Amino acid sequence: METKSMSGARAAFSYCVQQVRNYDYHHYLCLLELPPNMRKSAFAIRAFNVETARAMDIASDPRIGLMRLLWWQEAIDKIFSNKLIEHPVAQALSSVLSEHKISKSWLKRSVEARINDAKREVTDIPQTIEDLERYAEDTMSTILYSTLQAGGINSTVADHAASHIGKASGLLLLIKSLPYHAGRNRHFPYIPLTVAEKHGLLVNQSGQSEMVMDSREGLCNAVFEMASVANAHLEKARELAGKVPSEARPVLLPAVPTQVVLDTLSRVNFDVFDPRLGRGILGAPPLWYQLKLKWYSWRGKY
Repeated sequence: METKSMSGARAAFSYCVQQVRNYDYHHYLCLLELPPNMRKSAFAIRAFNVETARAMDIASDPRIGLMRLLWWQEAIDKIFSNKLIEHPVAQALSSVLSEHKISKSWLKRSVEARINDAKREVTDIPQTIEDLERYAEDTMSTILYSTLQAGGINSTVADHAASHIGKASGLLLLIKSLPYHAGRNRHFPYIPLTVAEKHGLLVNQSGQSEMVMDSREGLCNAVFEMASVANAHLEKARELAGKVPSEARPVLLPAVPTQVVLDTLSRVNFDVFDPRLGRGILGAPPLWYQLKLKWYSWRGKY
């Protein structure tokens, strides 16, 4: 019975690794740089993020995607109540919880932010960039908080750095998703109203504000403003590096792909429709990306 249980756990973790490799490759490479004793929990947590992040994108009907997210919200309660769930990522998380401490609140906060986003009407645009920063922290920083916690790393400075990296990473992910949403429903749901208005992307249609889709210059300027906020968060995270415990730094390596996205955006003049953004790994040659990641890891930096 114990052998069967161990075999099931191995299969669950193998599934997690494969999901992260398939759908979040740049973070997959980051997790390979973690010490072996931290990898299992990190892959389980990151796979949970993959499952919830993709829920709306892979659903043929938004209601089905929302149901999937609500299922995960309920699943977290069951996992923390030691109830068996027939899903490999849930099983991997249960296994991690039996050995490591993870706050239920971080995982709940992540999925609840995605539920609220899924319930939002396409035309219900966020008001300010602070709204997007909150969403980025709720969905991305919480994954880093959980990974640090599962690794037994208790450091306020590391958490502070993780908060900034998560916000930067999350904002850039929303920026990169703009062409996808524009193609899917003819809207830019992640450009805040204040930013859109400032750069001439808003028009008034029968008493309602709508986003203009055909002003490439205005869009590039709006993206530059959002990317500048992400860059400021990344700089703040790196200013804390000297005070971050050495064992926490590998967990914060997602700062590297965040920097790569910023560099690529800069190279294409913040035009999210430039095809170069989709080449290689985040617009960078794969070998160069891996060497950059290894270099930061080897030097104990992020």
